[in-house]
Amino acid sequence: MSSILDQDIKYLSGVGPKRKELLSKELNIETWGDLLEYYPYKYVDRSKVYAITELSPDMAFVQIKGHILSFEEFAMGARKKRIVAHFTDGRGIADIVWFNGAKYVYDQYKVNEEYIVFGKPTVYAGRFQFAHPDIDKADNLQLSKMGMQPYYVTTERMKKFGLTSQNIEKLTKALLLRIPSPMTETLPPYIIEPLHLISRDAAMRQIHYPANADEIARAKLRLKFEELFYVQLNILRYASDHRRKYRGYIFSRVGEHFNWFYSHNLPFSLTGAQKRVVREIREDMRSGRQMNRLLQGDVGSGKTLVALMSMLIAIDNGYQALIMTPTEILAEQHLQTVRDFLKDMPIRIELLTGVVKGKKRQEILDGLIDGSIHIVVGTHALIEDPVQFSRLGLAVIDEQHRFGVAQRAKLWSKSDNPPHVLVMTATPIPRTLAMTIYGDLDVSVIDELPPGRKPIQTIHKYDSQTTSLYQGIRQQIRQGRQVYIVFPLIKESEKSDLKNLEEGFEALRDVFPDFTLSKVHGKMKAKEKEEEMQRFVRGETQILVATTVIEVGVNVPNASVMVILDAQRFGLSQLHQLRGRVGRGADQSYCILVTNYKLSDDTRKRIDIMCDTNDGFEIAEADLKLRGPGDLEGTQQSGIAFDLKIADIARDGQIVQMARDEAQKIIDDDPLCEKDKHSLLWKRLKELRKTNINWAAIS
Repeated sequence: MSSILDQDIKYLSGVGPKRKELLSKELNIETWGDLLEYYPYKYVDRSKVYAITELSPDMAFVQIKGHILSFEEFAMGARKKRIVAHFTDGRGIADIVWFNGAKYVYDQYKVNEEYIVFGKPTVYAGRFQFAHPDIDKADNLQLSKMGMQPYYVTTERMKKFGLTSQNIEKLTKALLLRIPSPMTETLPPYIIEPLHLISRDAAMRQIHYPANADEIARAKLRLKFEELFYVQLNILRYASDHRRKYRGYIFSRVGEHFNWFYSHNLPFSLTGAQKRVVREIREDMRSGRQMNRLLQGDVGSGKTLVALMSMLIAIDNGYQALIMTPTEILAEQHLQTVRDFLKDMPIRIELLTGVVKGKKRQEILDGLIDGSIHIVVGTHALIEDPVQFSRLGLAVIDEQHRFGVAQRAKLWSKSDNPPHVLVMTATPIPRTLAMTIYGDLDVSVIDELPPGRKPIQTIHKYDSQTTSLYQGIRQQIRQGRQVYIVFPLIKESEKSDLKNLEEGFEALRDVFPDFTLSKVHGKMKAKEKEEEMQRFVRGETQILVATTVIEVGVNVPNASVMVILDAQRFGLSQLHQLRGRVGRGADQSYCILVTNYKLSDDTRKRIDIMCDTNDGFEIAEADLKLRGPGDLEGTQQSGIAFDLKIADIARDGQIVQMARDEAQKIIDDDPLCEKDKHSLLWKRLKELRKTNINWAAIS
């Protein structure tokens, strides 16, 4: 059976070499099986015929049945004419309009013959009309059998070569006639029956040619479940193999460093969420299996403190720890935070980034090898070959989505056993997405903010309201606060944005002559950028004018206002990250989103969500629904390829969970993938791994 679906698409009647090339380039369709899995995006009910008197201009596609009374022509400039056929069903009259192809129209359609017209009704000069509709002879169509007509996405290039949605439909119909029934099943009965799923054969035929809406729903459920089930089975199999293969270091004790820190240096009581997460990490690290845990928590929720306490457990058991960050600024900030937390404790902490050179660099490399350095903080410089450790026991990776899978794997070669891994992110990830992107990681969530933090107030202003905005900024600065003003330099290459920032900076200096301003953008040299940032951190400048380079990792508790200009150009998660730069002290903080008046519905929704909630997880769920997983920040950097053909992680959360539960049962029952009763699943998984889906990235 698989051989017929593996056939080259060019050998399907109606395709050939030229169309094959087009289908391959435009839609990635190479085989008969690929065409079968190119699903319709919508359906139109062709079983109902409307009377012309029942039509209304807000209807989508409809059918009417009747005959042409007469033709009329109207000149449209040189050698162009509009042809109008006056059409009646005996109860009313509608016009059929063509703007070209006169010869074809007169050859094809005759007065007084009965036709079925299918198209979108509009009103022109007081009468319903259909422009370039589908027209079939009435006796050629059996309406009762037509059911729902599928529609397929096609590109402009395809349409030029005659590959419209209708043509794709004809090719699919021809293909389904060629495939013997029933098609080979890809799920075993012990999954299909309890979940009341239809067979693969029924699903494939009904998804392309459903008789009614119920058949569409049943076909979609079966195909979405299957797609998500194999993604989850692959992830869980990978995680299970990994756990079995790699034993973790056993950190059996909580010792003097941890206890001293907890009794003497802890600056405030841990929240309930922080205590829960420390317990989860502690359990992992003494279990004998390698920890792979994702720590999620909003900006300011205290993830670094939890990571530090985990590192102290590693040190108490005679091991070293590292923190890897995506930027030098963030690395230096983590270094400072950790040193402040551990002051007066006999723990050596060092920084290793691209900036650390010469004698100092060699000292650090030696200290890591002889074990005298307990904690090293750095960028991807930590995974370079010369960096070796005496006993690396724990790797903390901050803002994981900035690092690829290959970079993470390099850490494992730094030690006899892979170290325990704690991945931190302040970009909240919706549950369904986390199950898929980070499906091989256990997830911990810090869902409480430390006591005393006031929720940030988010306000939307139009760019015509700058007078009151500037007044508010002056007021805050006079109270001793500091302010961020962010310009939307989305890509460092966008020269016009850089020009806007430069001009905006000069204009702001004129607006605020009494105050000192700093400026930071990605085109500046690292040293220059760092100097400007430090001036702001020290309070020497009151306003920091910046691009999104401040999105991650700048901690200035005294900054209480975040102004985001042209906020309509930012995604939700980016707006949320930027907002998280304020609200770090005890004072009331504000985030002002400035936009123009012309906003699309989606943009307005984004702005409203930001003003309504500070909850990162709520924002992430909304972002996923608005943008889809492929566009979410984090999924692209980590190379996650969602080549899902029918499932939608944003909208199919329940099916993701159902697929996950079923896949977990299989792994629990057959961790070595060797039981005969599951052979169909392992065989199918193997076939799927050979396809163009980026399975390695998904796991």
